Amino acid sequence: MAARKDIDGSVSVPTFYGKELRWKREAAGRTLQQMVEGVFYGVSYLSEIERGERRMPLDLARHVDRVLETDGLFERCCEDVRKARAIGHAKYAEKVLEAEKFAETFEEWCPSAFPGLLQTEAYARARARAERPLESEEDTDAKISARLARADLFESGKGPEYWLILHESLLRLPVVPPLQMAEQLDRVAALVRRRRILTQIVPWNLGAHPFMSAGTVVIMTFADAPPLVYTESLHSGVTIDDPTLVMRYRRSYDLLRAAALPPEASLAMMEAAAEDYRNGKHFN
Repeated sequence: MAARKDIDGSVSVPTFYGKELRWKREAAGRTLQQMVEGVFYGVSYLSEIERGERRMPLDLARHVDRVLETDGLFERCCEDVRKARAIGHAKYAEKVLEAEKFAETFEEWCPSAFPGLLQTEAYARARARAERPLESEEDTDAKISARLARADLFESGKGPEYWLILHESLLRLPVVPPLQMAEQLDRVAALVRRRRILTQIVPWNLGAHPFMSAGTVVIMTFADAPPLVYTESLHSGVTIDDPTLVMRYRRSYDLLRAAALPPEASLAMMEAAAEDYRNGKHFN
């Protein structure tokens, strides 16, 4: 049997919170399995919270307070943990950024920009500068570093199954100079070639499709928690966990997947666009 790993609560606010949760749970004589009875979260989910690796959702914090009779302690502490994990990210995206580390599957629709998980530094910096031209260099650097660090998901052997659908216009929109656009396209194509992601492209002349009125949409599923949907626009984002709405989004995504170009044709189109940028064809 593996030795029980101690938690160093001095490392961060989340580990302090997690250590306190473990202490209270064990003092009450409760196992992890007993703690998650009656909720939609698994044992591994709660264990990762105790180790400071995962943020506790508000509904789970309230459940823990009821079971352990801790007078709202964990519900009150949720905000401190949220703030501690928020550095470099927009507040409205915190829940989904936490969740993406543990997702088993991603299904993403991106109509106007390459997704943050797949952006190169040059592409991410150009977008940040366009959106926040008066922001300090230090604040921009923090956001860029936080965004690039998320790509570690694809370097792990336990990375998620990631399905991405892009609009063809993204391949033709020169957000950065031509060679940097080629680098951005190469980044996505390389992940496809390595079989870390699947990508499809919706051609510009497809006509009507299920996500015409939607901005960025991400659908995630988990081994130990209910699925969720995240939608984002310019200065806001919404996380949806209502089962009926999540199911509707998943069905619409299936329709979009059926309408988009096959993965092989999509990869060929992306690599051809990268070559065009390298050869200056988009700018003649």
